[in-house]
Amino acid sequence: MTKQVGIPAGVRAHPAVTVGLSALFVACWSSGFIGAKLGAGDAGVTTVLMWRFLPLALVLLPIAWWSARRRATMPSAPTLARQAVIGVLSQSGYLLTVYWAIGLGVNTGTTALVDGIQPLVAAALLGPLLGVAVSGRQWIGLLLGLGGVAIVTAADAGADTTAPWWSYAIPFVGMLCLVAATFVEQRAPASVSPLQGLAIHCSTSAVVFTLMALAAGQATPPGDIAFWTAMVWLVVLSTFGGYGLYWILLRRVGVARVNTLMFLIAPVTAVWGALMFGESFTAVTAVGLAVGIAAVMVVTAAPGTGRSTAGDAQRATRGPRAVAGVAGSSRSTAPHRNTPRTASC
Repeated sequence: MTKQVGIPAGVRAHPAVTVGLSALFVACWSSGFIGAKLGAGDAGVTTVLMWRFLPLALVLLPIAWWSARRRATMPSAPTLARQAVIGVLSQSGYLLTVYWAIGLGVNTGTTALVDGIQPLVAAALLGPLLGVAVSGRQWIGLLLGLGGVAIVTAADAGADTTAPWWSYAIPFVGMLCLVAATFVEQRAPASVSPLQGLAIHCSTSAVVFTLMALAAGQATPPGDIAFWTAMVWLVVLSTFGGYGLYWILLRRVGVARVNTLMFLIAPVTAVWGALMFGESFTAVTAVGLAVGIAAVMVVTAAPGTGRSTAGDAQRATRGPRAVAGVAGSSRSTAPHRNTPRTASC
């Protein structure tokens, strides 16, 4: 375990602290989907996303610039350009589709589950492109994952919902944006620090969504408290809470343990959405979520061990997204070669 300066060894090693941080991480990461639903009730998608990312960019850019100057790690122009492309794919494209789908009435749990099978799709699609063999276990996991999504989607669509039938395809477009971001990141000759990556991606998304909001005449935010509550929710919980805890846990428990926590995002989001918004949650929904979780476990469970590891899906994509990514993602990319997913702030 990596030594962490400033944290007493007894606190670092205490299991209760790790359990508490893990539970808080799952809640913060899931909150991205819930926050999207909160924001969708008060403003248009581009308005919500513009005012989510503008404050982030204004806060993160000067901090990242100062840190890069102090450490002499200022990224080159080609690196900045590649990270901007990754930001457009992993944040702008992904979050736009997630927020749009949720705004149309797709359940938060359904979108979270589609997000959750991204590592399986990435392993199957990117393995051959990156020259990595895809194992039979990965294909089995992918088929199971798609089956779980189909079950949950059918249960969602069959419930009393206002979402049009075509809206259920939108989260898949977002997932493919994440797959493309994974490919671009893996082909990069050099990586950047988590802080730099987060700042670049948030700033890119701020520009994209501001231009979209201005073009649509939706740049002016609502004046009601509910909208700004949703913005604070998304910035504090989904971005700083989810992303910050993500890196803390990577250093405390490693990739494999964080990977297993990602299995909980979809069911937690589904239950949360049912309790908070009255979204449908039936026995069929529970079965579909269980199948989806089993699919990821099939791929990431290493033979001969009793716990999950980065596994084949991790090796097939050489890194960043074995799992989750917010609408929380949250959805910013976590540009680190040994991390389990492209994190969405």
